[in-house]
Amino acid sequence: MSNNIDIENTNVKEPSLLIAILPLLLMAASLIVGVGIYGTDPHIPIFVSAFFATIIAMSLGHTWGSIQKEIFDTIYSGMLPLIIIMLIGAFIGVWINAGIVPSIVYYGMDFLSPTWFLLTASILSMLVGIVGGAWLAAGTVGLALISIAEGWGIPLEITAGAIVSGVYIGGKISPLSDTPNLVAGVIGIDVFTHIKNMLYTTIPAMIISFALYIIIGFKFSESSLDTAQITSIQNALSENFTISPLLIIPFIFIILIFILKIPAIPGMSIGVMLGAVIAFFVQGSSIGTIFTSMYLGMSIESNNEVVSSLLNQGGIASMELVVTLFIIALAFGAIIKKGGMLDVILFPIAKKIKRTGSLVTLTGATCYVSNAVGCDKAMGVIVPGKMFIDEYKSRGLHPKFLSRNLEDCGTVMAPLIPWSTDGIFIFSILGVSPLAYGPYAFFCYVCTFVAIFFAYFNIKTNRIEKEKVSVTPKSV
Repeated sequence: MSNNIDIENTNVKEPSLLIAILPLLLMAASLIVGVGIYGTDPHIPIFVSAFFATIIAMSLGHTWGSIQKEIFDTIYSGMLPLIIIMLIGAFIGVWINAGIVPSIVYYGMDFLSPTWFLLTASILSMLVGIVGGAWLAAGTVGLALISIAEGWGIPLEITAGAIVSGVYIGGKISPLSDTPNLVAGVIGIDVFTHIKNMLYTTIPAMIISFALYIIIGFKFSESSLDTAQITSIQNALSENFTISPLLIIPFIFIILIFILKIPAIPGMSIGVMLGAVIAFFVQGSSIGTIFTSMYLGMSIESNNEVVSSLLNQGGIASMELVVTLFIIALAFGAIIKKGGMLDVILFPIAKKIKRTGSLVTLTGATCYVSNAVGCDKAMGVIVPGKMFIDEYKSRGLHPKFLSRNLEDCGTVMAPLIPWSTDGIFIFSILGVSPLAYGPYAFFCYVCTFVAIFFAYFNIKTNRIEKEKVSVTPKSV
């Protein structure tokens, strides 16, 4: 096989608008058939879409060698988040094994009351989300909170909305979560630079969301406080783990990672080793059990069904679907970018946009459509990220401004789409449809409104000429 994969045909044609849109229409159709009708994962529909996008690109004069090079370069640029996503799986498994996550859930439930339930549920979900990302938080503390809400008569759709808000706040601001590393990797900036810049919009949106949960919570102040479910969950946790307030101390490790700006891969690797040491000396786990929890996740049977579901999480193997979907989505994004399709779609719209606020609004709309069509937040990041990076730079806007908008308008909207991987996962865990909890997942759309508001009024708008900041990712 020839190694000259960078040779390009000099007679490359620019696609028409219809041809440029065709790969996206094909992807939408294949996803409707595959995911919507037959209930498959989105991997193969997107792969099929990438195949047809390649045919279209080659019909425009692009050689397979140049397309292949673009795919390899794009996947290489995403290797950091790919490795981190796998480490997240190991991290989750071993931190459950070590009793750290169970201890956070155990003591967090001591603060539950009907009046403050929604606020506490959102905060507790956020804390667990910071430790291991949105999906871990939803699958552990989220499941327990839903069970408690059902016993107390608090509407499940409101409870699920508070949980979803919390877990996506935590997942959004944690250097150990997949989404910040995914976005930073796609845009090519340091994850800590990305997270720090996100706080400008995340904190106001979080405060607004928490305030709304406080207001709604007072409707349930007269609810009868039946602590039987809380006690049952706590007893089941203590039967399977040594529970101690000291096991919450490792949570400080995550804060130190952010403060000390330890690169994500070394930082997470240290966290995995810390969990392994605690699992061995505190929980008495064998080396084999610890290794298994890192790769396959935890596997514990409990008489309490909620706790059984709560504990059986994590492992590198659990991230297989996310990793493979990410690779396929990166390949698709590379192909339509190489074929010039993104430029043809974006340019007619972008040239009419003068204000930064309008550009951010367009970015948000593109994120949502990409989420909806691609069925996964990876598509909601990769497609608009590739589409808008050059446009932002041409307007003197820093790449971290785009990365912030991708999070504020893209990743947090994923759980509101019923057929997305996030929406399906949340529904499978909490038993509440995104259509039901969506109106109460305040943070997910308040964050988008804050981002657009800030852009229109030029609040914390990052510009290249005003900042001498390197956008090269730190060493992994």
